[in-house]
Amino acid sequence: MLRAPAHLVIRNNTLINNILNSQKIKMSHHKSSRRIEGLDKNVWVEFTQLAADYSAVNLGQGFPDFSPPNFVKEAYTKAINGGLNQYTRAFGHPPLVKILAKFFGKLMSQDIDPFNEVLVTIGAYEALFCFFQAMVDDGDEVIIIEPYFDCYEPMVRMAGGQPVFISLRPKPVFGRLMTSADWVLDPVELANKFNKRTKAIVINTPNNPLGKVLKCEELQVIAELCVKHNALCISDEVYEWLVYDANEHKRIASMPGMWERTVTVGSAGKTFSATGWKQAVAEGFEKEFELLGAPESYFISLRKELQLKRDRLAACLASVGLKPIIPEGGYFLMADISEVNVDLPECTKTEQPYDHRFVKWLTINKGLATIPVSAFYSTDSKKGFQNFIRFCFVKEDATLSKAEDILQEWSRTRKIQ
Repeated sequence: MLRAPAHLVIRNNTLINNILNSQKIKMSHHKSSRRIEGLDKNVWVEFTQLAADYSAVNLGQGFPDFSPPNFVKEAYTKAINGGLNQYTRAFGHPPLVKILAKFFGKLMSQDIDPFNEVLVTIGAYEALFCFFQAMVDDGDEVIIIEPYFDCYEPMVRMAGGQPVFISLRPKPVFGRLMTSADWVLDPVELANKFNKRTKAIVINTPNNPLGKVLKCEELQVIAELCVKHNALCISDEVYEWLVYDANEHKRIASMPGMWERTVTVGSAGKTFSATGWKQAVAEGFEKEFELLGAPESYFISLRKELQLKRDRLAACLASVGLKPIIPEGGYFLMADISEVNVDLPECTKTEQPYDHRFVKWLTINKGLATIPVSAFYSTDSKKGFQNFIRFCFVKEDATLSKAEDILQEWSRTRKIQ
């Protein structure tokens, strides 16, 4: 059995999409395999290209446009100049898996075997793919909590499994801004999703796109159901260091009965703000191991910096009539657009949800790129969540200033009209 934690690097589906598109051109007279349904097109390629075509301020993609910390850049340079340019151990460079085992063993009070319980892959995307291919058989059911990162569903189907969806639902809120903590699971509904065919449940905390951080009591409900039904848990924790306010990231693998049935997915790219490369991670974790919990820790300073950016963007959105949902963690902030009246052009693709058309309009006409939230929902659930869009606030202050200018000018224009 795969065991926790499998700690990984960046998540990127662009390569798969490019391969699939190129194969369509070269082999257009052949029908694509049923297994790739859902992977041959996705929201990231469509809206990333749209942002590039219109030179938009990009608050859609989840990447920092500021530099990684100096100590990681220095380690990267050292690795290249030191000759570490060829093959290393296939499951992970020995110094890297050793520090990961030491680092996360301390956090979870576990003795972790670096050579049998830690796996390094080319991104969290690959890790998720490997898990589903290795552990899911034909007919197995995999529970997916909505909203979810969009690769979960097609990867489950590719492995022959059947996705089973359950939504986080917002509670009524009066007199204050909604937060991601207001979106909750119904424990009775969740329990009813488990049965003898359930192979696994996928959790994502902090959540993309919502920013929800699962609390101990919420994780406990999930853990008890996993133990009761002998189900696996894949815990996508790529934003584990980015939790704000008084929130704290909890790891389900550390709960009773869960160590043997959990695969934890992390991201060095997200951890060290270096989503485009992943060398020198071992030295980065070595440095942070010594500073863990100290004020000078990069993890703490980054969290404080990003919380200010989150609050800045949320205030701007609220001031122009959008309703932000304050995230407890992660890179992203969702906003409710239901009270903003925009005369959108009719779309020839009648199946496109309202938020898709809104994001296209915002990118083309206002020069601000975001992501439609319905892309994070299953087909049957999309209609109920097409009044939300997702912003990435992990950007330089200059980028956020440009976005603020666009939003405020748009707000003034709406008032004049």
